[in-house]
Amino acid sequence: MKATDRYEEIYRAFLDAIEPDFLRRGMELLSLESYRGKMEKTGHLGTEELPMRFGEKLEWQEINVFAGYDENGEAIINILGRDVTEAHDKADTKAQLEIANASSAAKSAFLFNMSHDIRTPMNAIIGFAELLEKHLDDEALARSYIRKIQTANGFLLSLINNVLEMARIESGKATLDESCWNAYQFNDSLYAMFDSQMKEKGVEFVRSARVEHAEVICDETKLREIFLNILSNALKYTPAGGRITMTLDELASDRPGYAVYRTVIEDTGIGMSEEFLPHLFEEFTRERSSTESRVNGTGLGMPFVKRLVDLMQGTIEVESRIGKGTRFTVTIPHRIAGRREDGPDEKKVADFNPEHFRGRRILLAEDNELNAEIAITILEEAGFEVEHAEDGVICVDMMEKAEPGYYDLILMDIQMPNMDGYKATQTIRSFSDPRKAGITIIAMTANAFEEDKQNAYRAGMNLHIAKPIIVRELMAALGEILN
Repeated sequence: MKATDRYEEIYRAFLDAIEPDFLRRGMELLSLESYRGKMEKTGHLGTEELPMRFGEKLEWQEINVFAGYDENGEAIINILGRDVTEAHDKADTKAQLEIANASSAAKSAFLFNMSHDIRTPMNAIIGFAELLEKHLDDEALARSYIRKIQTANGFLLSLINNVLEMARIESGKATLDESCWNAYQFNDSLYAMFDSQMKEKGVEFVRSARVEHAEVICDETKLREIFLNILSNALKYTPAGGRITMTLDELASDRPGYAVYRTVIEDTGIGMSEEFLPHLFEEFTRERSSTESRVNGTGLGMPFVKRLVDLMQGTIEVESRIGKGTRFTVTIPHRIAGRREDGPDEKKVADFNPEHFRGRRILLAEDNELNAEIAITILEEAGFEVEHAEDGVICVDMMEKAEPGYYDLILMDIQMPNMDGYKATQTIRSFSDPRKAGITIIAMTANAFEEDKQNAYRAGMNLHIAKPIIVRELMAALGEILN
C-alpha cells in the first residue's frame, strides 16, 4: 500500500470519529494541502483538541501532526492522538465556574446598583410628600414639591419599565406594534421634549432631519424608547456649556419598499473609556455607579436600547473618548407607507368638560383600596358618578341586579381575587339581555404589555388603558367612547 493511500485511510478514519460540529477543524488539521511547503523539515506541524467517538464512548483527543521520514528517506506525516478527556473536563468545569462567578458578581453589582437607584427616587417621593404635608399653606412651595415628586415618579416608572421590557425581550416575548409614523413629527416631538431641559441645564441642543420618505411603518413607542434613552444619557453626562446634536437622514436602501433611517446623536459630555465600550451593551454592567458619577441610572438603558434596535433589525454603533464626548449612530430599516394608512392610534389629549360627563355612571371593578380611591376621586372630579366593586364576582353581581343602561361603562381591573377581569368580562358578555351584555368595558390595569392588550380584546373588552393612569388620556378616551 502506498504511503499516500495509507494516509487517506487514516484520514478518513479520523474524520469518521470526529463529532460533526468539529469536523471542519479536523479537516483543516489533517489536510495534506495545508502542509505543503513545510515538508522540507521535520518536527511538529500542528495540534488540536477534538471530541472523537469510539463506539459509544466519547473522548477528547489531543491530535498532534508531525513531519518525518521513513526508512527509504521519503517524507511522511505522523498523526498522534492522546486522550485528554479528564484534563479537558476539568478545564471546562473551571471555565464554566469562572463564567458563573463572573455572572454572579455582575448580577450582585447590578442588584446593589438597582437597590440604590430604586431607593433614590423613593426617598425623594417620601421626603417631598412629608414636606408637602407640612407646607400645604404655601401654594408655591407645595407646587414645587409636587413637581419634584412627579419627576421622581417618572424616573422610578422608567426604571421599572426598562427592567420588565428587558426581561420580555430576553424571553423572546417582545413584539412590534407597528403603525404609520411621520419622521418629521417624531423628530419635532423629541426636540420639544428635551429642548427646555437642555436650556435649563445650559446645554445647546441642535437637530436636523432630511429624509425622502417621511411616512413609514414602525413601532413608535419602542422607537421613542431608543432615542429617549440615548438623549437622556447625553443630557445627564453633558455639563453646562456643552452641545448635543441629533441628525436624521435617509440612506439608500437595497430592499424594495423600505427606507433606511440613520440617526446620529453626539454630545460633548464626559465620555466613556475605551476599556468600557465593549461592555456598554451588556445587561449588568455600568462604568460608574450613580454615587461616583452623581447621575442616577441602573446601567440597563443601553442594553435595553440594543435589544430594541435588534428587534427592529437595525444596528447601533458607539464611539466615545473620556473628556471628549460620545457619538451614537442608530440605523434602522422601515417599511415605506404608500399612503396615510394604518394610522397611529393617536391619543387625543384634548381638554375635557366635566359637564359632558355629568350624570354618567361608571362601575369600577378594582380590588386595591388605594387604587380605587384614586380612580374614584379622579372620575368624580370629572363629573362621573362611580360605584365600586371589590372583585370580579361583585362586579358581575352588580351588573346582573342593575337595570339595563344603569351603568354607562365598566372600568375593569384584571388581577382581582375570586374572579379576574377576563372572566368577569366573559361572564357579562354572556348575559341574555343584549343591553347588559353589550356594555362598554375598559381594561384599566397594570398588565401593560402587548399580549395583555390582546388578551383583554379576546376576553371581549373594548379598550385597554395601562396603569399608572395618565388622567388627561383617560378622560380623552372616556370622552371619545361616551360621545
